Amino acid sequence: MSMGSQAQAASYGTPSIALSAAYLSGAVGATGDPTVNVTVGQSGADAGALGVKVTASSRTSVATTGDVTITGTGAARKLVVAARGRGYTDLTVKVTGVDGQTASKTLHYAASAAVQQSADSRYFTGSSDASAAVDVGGGYVVVADDESNVLRLYDRSTSGAPVKTWDFSSKIGVTKEIDIEGAARVGDTIYWTGSLGNNKDGEYKPARNTLFTTKVTGSGAATTLSYGGAYKKLRDDLVAWDEAHGDRYGFAAGTADGEIPKEANGFNVEGLEFAPGSTTTAYIGFRAPLVPAVSGGKALLVPVTNIDKVAGSGATATFGTPIELDLGGLSIRDLRKNAANQYLIVAGSWAADDNTDPYALYTWDGDPAHAPTKTLDLPTSDPGGWEAVIDVPDLTAPGARAQLLTDNGSADLYGDGTEAKDLTHSEWKKSRVTWFTVAG
Repeated sequence: MSMGSQAQAASYGTPSIALSAAYLSGAVGATGDPTVNVTVGQSGADAGALGVKVTASSRTSVATTGDVTITGTGAARKLVVAARGRGYTDLTVKVTGVDGQTASKTLHYAASAAVQQSADSRYFTGSSDASAAVDVGGGYVVVADDESNVLRLYDRSTSGAPVKTWDFSSKIGVTKEIDIEGAARVGDTIYWTGSLGNNKDGEYKPARNTLFTTKVTGSGAATTLSYGGAYKKLRDDLVAWDEAHGDRYGFAAGTADGEIPKEANGFNVEGLEFAPGSTTTAYIGFRAPLVPAVSGGKALLVPVTNIDKVAGSGATATFGTPIELDLGGLSIRDLRKNAANQYLIVAGSWAADDNTDPYALYTWDGDPAHAPTKTLDLPTSDPGGWEAVIDVPDLTAPGARAQLLTDNGSADLYGDGTEAKDLTHSEWKKSRVTWFTVAG
């Protein structure tokens, strides 16, 4: 080797490579799947001259090296995987320097199966137990989780990780899950409610008896949430109100020690939305009980007429005339309205084993005297239970679409028998959002 070539070799450092995520989840046949940013460099070399490619896949039935696309120039590249099949694979991502030196990183990739309406579906990663959602404008949404108290901000148009997260547990004064199941926004305030019910073993957990508020500033990717206040006696107020009115809904029995919440005669809240034109009266939507608590019973809404004072100053809740809705024997899983007081109701079973039980979407005008109208039956062959409506479009506009969200917590996403909520890496946990045509 000549002195010149020795000097040339010594002038290049070892190449470097960094991945924005070591764990990634995609789906077979997906649109808008999440990407990984690959950052490369080599001292003494132009980053644009470095080669980046995937050189190995540990399980080619999930994805081959040819199923990976790397785009971009310079130091910043972007990697996306087109999944071939369900399961896991380790992908070796290698950078080659101008002098032939290399460096590698491993991307741990998981792919879930294809779903119906895949082109209209996206996946919010970082959690599998999405349970409530509030649109914050600019194409972004804040999503709550019934397995933790973390609130997550997502871009509604693409799959991937949250842009921001918040956890107000310490300010609320809880250490356990609130089991957030319902949310509603009025002005710059979002109200969030726990399920108020016992846990699945029939035990009372005080954290679940929580209503709290957050204040929204900004919108879109710039959204910020700050803590408002909390109220921890809404369940008690509901039971006292029901007992004072002849125990017509059996709230005392449904909340008794040992009572399972997800029974036809149980006690479990899943929806929250304001009454038409009101900023102080909110409808509490019950997954259980049905009224009467038998097959074919009606779904129950109870208006809290002073929810602003309940959350703001700790006033005891007052209640209006309850509303019983015929949802074909299904109960409330979520309800959401728009500024024109057009409501969408996600209806599902009261049962706990309901990922394959029927789900339907209803429209309603919020008037207790008027019956809801079934708009469509929601698909149940894919993993997850339909859990939330993100926002309501103008339901008189032809072709109007609404985005619905699933709770995938009990789903075996990757075919290894592991429920999504028990996966070891949060990046592999995910909930699905799908656009449905709801008008015309």
